Amino acid sequence: METAYIKTPLGMATIIGDENGISVISVTDEGTVSAIIPTVLQEAVSQLNDYFEGKRTDFDFALNPKGTDFQQKVWKGLLEIPFGKTMSYMDLSKRLGDVKAIRAVASANGKNPLWIVVPCHRVIGTDGSLTGYAGGLWRKKWLLEHENPTTQQSLF
Repeated sequence: METAYIKTPLGMATIIGDENGISVISVTDEGTVSAIIPTVLQEAVSQLNDYFEGKRTDFDFALNPKGTDFQQKVWKGLLEIPFGKTMSYMDLSKRLGDVKAIRAVASANGKNPLWIVVPCHRVIGTDGSLTGYAGGLWRKKWLLEHENPTTQQSLF
């Protein structure tokens, strides 16, 4: 496994992966930017930088997250939430075929190892509230605003 660290508007992103794909993307408040980006991580780094610059709305590099079959199912469901849109935990549970699994879905969502790329930040409470985000609610709010900026409407 190779590792790279890049600076983002939300902190230091850690990217871990190999020739099979990216396994982990996480964010922390501290760290040192990598002087050299390993070849197997260069596309992910490039696409993440494009995302933060507002030049990208989706990602197409290979993913290889580690998790249970259920977690993998939830993470695949998250990938179906369009850029700039949100979905409630309840709606995600329904889409995955079991409304009673809402707590398990929320738990799997919280264990998502691929920050931003598997867009767990797009899942909100049924009442529209920003609930539970491992990276901190301020980051979730920033990401949602980045993906769906409010435009000023003209009065005339």
